[in-house]
Amino acid sequence: MEENTLDMAKAAAAAALSRKAHNTSILDLRAMAGFTDFFVICSGISDIQVEGISEAVLEKLKDNWDARPWHREGERKSDWILLDYVDFVVHIFLDEKRAYYNLERLWHEAPTIEVPDVEVEVEYDEYDEDFDAFADNDIDFGEDVNIVSTDSTSESEG
Repeated sequence: MEENTLDMAKAAAAAALSRKAHNTSILDLRAMAGFTDFFVICSGISDIQVEGISEAVLEKLKDNWDARPWHREGERKSDWILLDYVDFVVHIFLDEKRAYYNLERLWHEAPTIEVPDVEVEVEYDEYDEDFDAFADNDIDFGEDVNIVSTDSTSESEG
């Protein structure tokens, strides 16, 4: 079970990175704490990003291991979301809260585990196509739209 727990903690870190979490770390608490084996710690720059990171972690662990957290905290304020999977705990902070609580300092004796490298895939969707068409001025606005240039160099001199 312990190896599976480490794989799940790494998957949680990878899911966080896929949502552009930063300063992601995994602390190995097996020799130090009796309540959990690992902390996965990461940060986001906004409450929306923190929520998105949380959702990515929840989805990844549910899809791959059918795992759901035993306990969840912080979703109302979204400045520190805690996902407790018993054998590991995921902490997702806003930068200011992470600096204030500084879990890495509190658990400075814990060895760190290498966080997996993740390539973030950027999906090219219809919005990107619309933007490209707009940028290339290839949008068909219909018959009722008259486009007027606001470029001062095209005005005629009287």
